Amino acid sequence: MCGIIGILGHHEVAPLLVESLKRLEYRGYDSAGIATIHNGALDRRRAVGKLVNLSDLLVHNPLAGKAGIGHTRWATHGAATVTNAHPHKAGSVAVVHNGIIENFRELRSELAAAGLAWESETDTETVALLARMYMDQGLAPIAAAEATIKRLHGAFALCFLFDGEENLIIAARKGSPLAIGHGTGEMFVGSDAIALSPLTDRITYLEEGDWAVVTRNGAEIRDAAGHLANRAVTTIQIDATRIEKAGYKHFMAKEIAEQPVVIADALKHYLKDDVINLPEGIDFKSIDRVSLVACGTASYACHVAKYWFEQIAGLPADIDVASEFRYREPPMSAKSWAIFVSQSGETADTLAALRYTKDKVAKIVSVVNVPTSSIARESDLSLPIMAGVEVGVASTKAFTCQLTILALLALKAALDRDRIDPATLAEHLASLRAIPGLMNHALSLSRPIIKIADELARAQDVLFLGRGAMFPMALEGALKLKEISYIHAEGYASGELKHGPIALIDEAVPVIVLAPRDALFDKTVSNMQEVMARHGKVLLISDAAGVAEAGNGVWRSITMPEVDPLFAPILYAVPAQLLAYHTAIAKGTDVDQPRNLAKSVTVE
Repeated sequence: MCGIIGILGHHEVAPLLVESLKRLEYRGYDSAGIATIHNGALDRRRAVGKLVNLSDLLVHNPLAGKAGIGHTRWATHGAATVTNAHPHKAGSVAVVHNGIIENFRELRSELAAAGLAWESETDTETVALLARMYMDQGLAPIAAAEATIKRLHGAFALCFLFDGEENLIIAARKGSPLAIGHGTGEMFVGSDAIALSPLTDRITYLEEGDWAVVTRNGAEIRDAAGHLANRAVTTIQIDATRIEKAGYKHFMAKEIAEQPVVIADALKHYLKDDVINLPEGIDFKSIDRVSLVACGTASYACHVAKYWFEQIAGLPADIDVASEFRYREPPMSAKSWAIFVSQSGETADTLAALRYTKDKVAKIVSVVNVPTSSIARESDLSLPIMAGVEVGVASTKAFTCQLTILALLALKAALDRDRIDPATLAEHLASLRAIPGLMNHALSLSRPIIKIADELARAQDVLFLGRGAMFPMALEGALKLKEISYIHAEGYASGELKHGPIALIDEAVPVIVLAPRDALFDKTVSNMQEVMARHGKVLLISDAAGVAEAGNGVWRSITMPEVDPLFAPILYAVPAQLLAYHTAIAKGTDVDQPRNLAKSVTVE
């Protein structure tokens, strides 16, 4: 959500800024712009829509200069228009911003009283106008930026560029991630390492409340109290930030196909000779409860994990949507753990929930895909999911890797709490190791799924049903379908069908049933019969035994390989993802960057 890049370089920066912004497209955006300084003069170009529109504009109306900032905007305040696009400029200062300035209305009143007017609907323009006001009062650029930053409430990552200052960028971070890249006689600022990796492999991550004076000679970083701060320089692996489609039409297709490999890699990392090899400090002996907190797809991974923690380990588990967690003010115990799950590690609501639990629980554990992220750094222990860069907005491989790591955590909890014998543990670990091979089988089902998706694309409403740990998979399947195909879809526990949703059933509403042949299968068959009795169209996703037993009368079926029912959610994510993907293809929607969505949600 919103991408930032800043460059103080040796070469013309406009093409470099645009290229770096392309690497941030995965975050989601609806407009883009850059500003540069040339011969001491600050100028900018902005365009609505995809970056190609900005590139076309720069062909006809180029920007020169070796210092500049760039931005991809995901609208919060004001529609996607050129006027609302970043960078925002007020007098001799230009600003790009990720986040929300919560007190911008109060600041606008003050600015109006000072005779300053604004042209956009955004909160960000207030930042530029405030800096201009301080400069009009006689403050130099650095002092004006510092004074401005101190006045801001909310979450933000900011870069300031000033007229006449070809060797200066001011960067600030509060609540939204920002990193500084180090070169030889040149410096860079970016939202994340992906944006900076073509430019440098040496990164400094700003901490909460930091602001930095960046010149070509380096960066002077100060903390929230204004004291000089010594932040580490990290060398990143460039291969780990590579974003290529590798011959696939979409990143989402590539990432679905990568799941067998990345899950095998995660299992190899965390399993050594049939021993669960988690970091020292993961010991559930003295714990009486875990709280699982996340947003979106990650929250459904937590929902599945609740079943595992309680069934395998006998450990009570609460699940919370992060945006509601701290407002609920849940009582926390010194004998409980809080586990936070986030693909990006920068999810604003999840990070705020994590900070709420500080000093309230025995340990904070995070399950993230970016080991250097804010959530990882602020946790007591962090477990990387080993999924690699995920570009598609609709999470696929990160979700199944999250499930895999949470399954290992639940098994470790069972072991620590003496709830599992060695033979049963070995069976479960063997079942997990079998998942990558079974996923390869599931991926081979694309051809029949494409035919089903072509018909599904005509629907306006779709229901997903599941029992037990397949219930959150029904929620996840519905989320995937509506995210990228824009078809209204809902997920329900199968037993809840007759408590309201059955009123929606008719021949125009497909009902997708996720039902491996397990102990709850017979009950699910009864629910399917209720749908078919009302002329509903049932798509059954089950194994061969399940399809043979319940297949009569169903609209369509997808035959999955047999899997240990305990870990079926990991495998059954694949057909749900493929259904959503191919339905979106049939509808002609933007699979990788669906409308209104962002990959990394860094505002509340």
